[in-house]
Amino acid sequence: MTNMNKKIHDMAVFIEFLAGSGLAIFFHMVLHNEMAAYLTFGIGILLSLVTYLVREDIGKTKAELFTQYQQVHAIPFALAQISDPECQAKAQELVAGTLKNIALLQQGFIPLDEMDFYLEGARLADQALHRIKAVDPLSPGWLSRGSLINFYQANLRAVTRGIEITRIFITSREDLGDPEVQKVLLAQYRDNIDVRLAFRDELPSTIDIGGSEVNSSFDFAIYDERAVTAVFVQTGKYHGRKTGQAGEVAKYLHLYERLEHSAHPVALENERIVLASEVQAVALAS
Repeated sequence: MTNMNKKIHDMAVFIEFLAGSGLAIFFHMVLHNEMAAYLTFGIGILLSLVTYLVREDIGKTKAELFTQYQQVHAIPFALAQISDPECQAKAQELVAGTLKNIALLQQGFIPLDEMDFYLEGARLADQALHRIKAVDPLSPGWLSRGSLINFYQANLRAVTRGIEITRIFITSREDLGDPEVQKVLLAQYRDNIDVRLAFRDELPSTIDIGGSEVNSSFDFAIYDERAVTAVFVQTGKYHGRKTGQAGEVAKYLHLYERLEHSAHPVALENERIVLASEVQAVALAS
């Protein structure tokens, strides 16, 4: 059908050209009016060109509208063809999830599953030029998961290049005595990562960011103050998200500063990570 419309379009241009040329010949050969012949021929050529361009524009507009129509109605048409009630309910659930992800994309966030989340973090760490600011919940198996190990290896490569990394671990005072937790802290401390501790009971459940209180998973990283990866508070199909939107990066920088204000520097004492303030207190007492 498209080829047929194209042929008709080309034929119309040819017929318009022949009609204009025929009138010009008629004025020149029959009426012996050269001026009228030239004017008729010129006007005929211009009209043929104008109608050709108009038809081209209409054709392109029609194609674009048809494409947009298909995009808008593709999902409703597909849903309308599902007759099974259970399949229809599942389809509606998938559409709702897709719309939720599209809303994230509209805000400048890219949703990522767990593997892609840490791969993206590793990629950003390899591209970092100055500093990485990270906040992580501290658990005994922090360095036992494969995806986290690869992510941490990218951190070590960044440190080797001279990138400054500060990691605030969110934990509790009770967990600080756990040997596995100490193993994680010692490894990072000895790898020249600026380790700090923030205790959950000292942090508010919600933190004001940009004039609004928000819940946070306290699991995110800021790369050169230009990109952020953050874990969702409640993970589902997607583990976290990435954004490079300046406004959103600024919000996470503000959140980091709030957490940094509550975080404690650490020190190494007798092959254990302890609060630097405790070491100073013992030194002063002695």
